[in-house]
Amino acid sequence: MLFPTLSFGLFFLGVFTIVWAASGSNEWRKILLLLASWVFYGAWDWRFVALLIGSALLNWGSAELIWYNRDAPAGRRRAIMIAGITGNLLILGFFKYYGFFVEQLGDVLRSVGYARDLPLMQVVLPVGISFFTFQGMSYLADVHAERLAPARLLDVTLLMSFFPHLVAGPIVRGSDLLPQFEESPRLTRDMASMGLVLIVWGLFKKAVVASELSTGLVDPVFFDPAAHSRLDLVAAAYGYAVQIYCDFSAYSDMAIGIAALLGYRFPLNFNQPYRAASLQEFWRRWHISLSSWLRDYLYIDALGGSRKGFARQCVNLMVTMLLGGLWHGAKWTFVIWGGLHGGVLALERIWDRIRPPSLPRLPRVLGILITFHVVLVGWIFFRAESFDAAIAYFRGLGRAGADSAVLTPLACALIVFGMAIHFTPADLGQKLALKLRLFPAWALGLLVGITILIIDVMRFEGVAPFIYYQF
Repeated sequence: MLFPTLSFGLFFLGVFTIVWAASGSNEWRKILLLLASWVFYGAWDWRFVALLIGSALLNWGSAELIWYNRDAPAGRRRAIMIAGITGNLLILGFFKYYGFFVEQLGDVLRSVGYARDLPLMQVVLPVGISFFTFQGMSYLADVHAERLAPARLLDVTLLMSFFPHLVAGPIVRGSDLLPQFEESPRLTRDMASMGLVLIVWGLFKKAVVASELSTGLVDPVFFDPAAHSRLDLVAAAYGYAVQIYCDFSAYSDMAIGIAALLGYRFPLNFNQPYRAASLQEFWRRWHISLSSWLRDYLYIDALGGSRKGFARQCVNLMVTMLLGGLWHGAKWTFVIWGGLHGGVLALERIWDRIRPPSLPRLPRVLGILITFHVVLVGWIFFRAESFDAAIAYFRGLGRAGADSAVLTPLACALIVFGMAIHFTPADLGQKLALKLRLFPAWALGLLVGITILIIDVMRFEGVAPFIYYQF
């Protein structure tokens, strides 16, 4: 089920009604939410509900063993944690990377004259597998570090299966959500008004801005860069920067809003990322739940962060971003994208270290322009179907060509609009929600309903899946 569809709207109205009717019993409420989450995931493929349950059992059992041995030697607890994390990585590796690694192994064997037909199974990639396995691993790491006590099986299973964030984030940590599961939630007027604002805003960004840019400009140009003019290629690169932001932030906004209407708070996941004046700042604003996960659990806990000297810090940054790129998918273009970000992050640290104190810093507006275009170059690799396609795209940018074939005034307007929303006041949505909370319930419902109908009229035929469903 896609969020911006009638089927999901009916599903959510049913879930909302049932769980609030059962609000007298928090246990029953959580059971109902868990069943609803399995129905939501099973609408894509019922077979993989068992994978969700198995993943939850793995992490619940591993956490219980870690906690049971908390007074045992540190090596034993660490071995249990590593075993649990390895189990998560095996699940992720098989479903997401099996085909990629078999193909690469075959290429290596052929290059040394040892060609063999390796077994290659067709493995279906479960939607959202990267998100729920990362949640499981962070839960184990937090229990091991005693930042979090182990939760009951029901709560751990709901943490990993909760449908608002299940298939495309945010990556909600156990320390954020498990304490909320312990008490019956309350739906305040502030949460309801803010939730509705986020849902409507996300619906507009996805159904109107992202979908039109995708079908009308980005997809045709990236499908065959050689067949399009330089102007088309430039416009499609800018268009994809707007599309991926509006698409992914729309999902996060709607997920946060849906959770709020059910009485739960999710952390912010986007904060006007294209206003960043450095790549380090960009990653504090873009996909915050993933960037903070990579920072806390991989860069600091696993690799040591900056504790082992400056040179090792730069290496750790590169390794973190390379793995962050690979997390997105089994393609070399994602690895290159991660390497580009890791290299620039390291260069920023090096420059901060060697910059003469007398040399003034760049004006912020220039920093924003440079950072955005570094990100833009990375997006071309991220979007391209292959490394060769990315190279063809860059070659086309330097090629004089015919007039634009697909760039339209509407696409230009959507690109400008998508960039302009980064420079509106950051608290605009909160201020609107504060005004809406004063409306009577019937008036607020009527206003939201009319706004959704207007968006439905404005949107174009069909709704493409969210970009991050594939991750």
